[in-house]
Amino acid sequence: MKVEELKSIQAPLKQQYKDEPEAAIITLSARGQIGNGITCKVDTGKAIAEAGLHPATGGDGTSLCSGDMLLEALVACAGVTLSAVATAIGVELKDATVIAEGELDFRGTLAVSKEAPVGFKSLRLAFELDTEASAGQIESLINLTERYCVVYQTLVNTPDIVVEKTQV
Repeated sequence: MKVEELKSIQAPLKQQYKDEPEAAIITLSARGQIGNGITCKVDTGKAIAEAGLHPATGGDGTSLCSGDMLLEALVACAGVTLSAVATAIGVELKDATVIAEGELDFRGTLAVSKEAPVGFKSLRLAFELDTEASAGQIESLINLTERYCVVYQTLVNTPDIVVEKTQV
């Protein structure tokens, strides 16, 4: 996509959100249904993804691991944002790879140790860029990608989470 095309698509949206800030507030949602064994079928909007236990917690490896899905969401969001930012600021990317990694101590989720955290202890996000852009342009590209990547910003600035329960 060319910068002019991106701007022509986004300009009316930006103007609408300036004129009507409430129009920019959109609720995204995900829904899952408990499946066979210890699984949860998640409707992705494009397909049904079946998540289950990671092999380190007793899974057989045939289902998706939700930890992997979190990293995949980060990679997807960062990759789309990187591409959009590169287009917007005129940085040509011949190719780019986005990599997310993180460490989990499964003693926490299996209640083996109360000292072991449940969840990722750390996350790393890396960009492998094939570009002729200058070091300054690359720094700007990465900084803007971090700034505008929804998943990255959500992980960095933990939102309030409300847990609701309904018995049917």
